[in-house]
Amino acid sequence: MNALRSRAIRLLARREHTRAELANKLAAHGTQEEINAVIAELQACHLQSDARFAENYVRAQAARLGTLRLRQNMLAKGLDRDLVESHLAVADMPDDLDRARSLWNRKFATAPANAKEWARQARFLQGRGFANDTIRRLLKAPLGEDDA
Repeated sequence: MNALRSRAIRLLARREHTRAELANKLAAHGTQEEINAVIAELQACHLQSDARFAENYVRAQAARLGTLRLRQNMLAKGLDRDLVESHLAVADMPDDLDRARSLWNRKFATAPANAKEWARQARFLQGRGFANDTIRRLLKAPLGEDDA
């Protein structure tokens, strides 16, 4: 049990982990009951927190990912849907259009000249998790001339 706890603390010392990630990484080193007990102990000591993970993840990734991708990634990491939605709702970040424009400026900085280029830029933004309407609005007026 002490070895399992030490391993969990070493993992948490490197970076934040969700409860599900930590349980998955510890699965080969103990029984499910031992793992649950260790994680519960770490949560009681505030060494592991899904809420803290969600807050840090949104802060770190918001500049380069859209809301759709942030939501998908956090759910894939085993966070509760209500926790994800609440952190995305209260996150202090610019709206999707502003984040998409900033990302687009760093990557392209010139308006698409033809349909092929428009599609390439749209695919890039879709891959980063921006909604189709946000992408259309951005590529219609990429430099912010028409912010209607």
